[in-house]
Amino acid sequence: MPTSTRIVAILLSALLLAPTGAMAQKQDQPIRMELDHVLVQTSLYTQHYDPDPDHNNHQRLISIELHNPQHWLAGAGWFKNSYDQPTWYWYAGREFPFWQPSNNTLVRGKLTGGLLRGYKDEYRDKIPFNHSGIAPAILPSIGVQWGRVESDLILFGSAGLMLTGGMSF
Repeated sequence: MPTSTRIVAILLSALLLAPTGAMAQKQDQPIRMELDHVLVQTSLYTQHYDPDPDHNNHQRLISIELHNPQHWLAGAGWFKNSYDQPTWYWYAGREFPFWQPSNNTLVRGKLTGGLLRGYKDEYRDKIPFNHSGIAPAILPSIGVQWGRVESDLILFGSAGLMLTGGMSF
């Protein structure tokens, strides 16, 4: 099994099996439509598992996420995709707190799912289910919060990974 596939498998397993924090809340508790914080982030580093001369490793991501106190989130992000095309990702998801070594620091996983729009022309079939120009996407990540500063390592399928940084307000 290639190293990149092992990394993806380990991170997905950790996200799906995490029984702590947000997973411990009562199942009968309704989701509250209350804003806890807003995260604004950008891409810092991108690496494709199988580099290709056509690949763009400078995504120029800018995204905004709205988080509630129960660790649910919704967001939208704009970036240049792997083929330098402007792309949107509209999504919802959940954070999974793993470990809180101090009051100011949190290690957590995040799983988002949503719709991608922007892979077109000769690159239309580079992502699955993009027949209509809009494709579903699921993105797992693992990250750290240090006070208001946040950083995530996001896995984008079998294509690569992206490191992000941002501030919460």
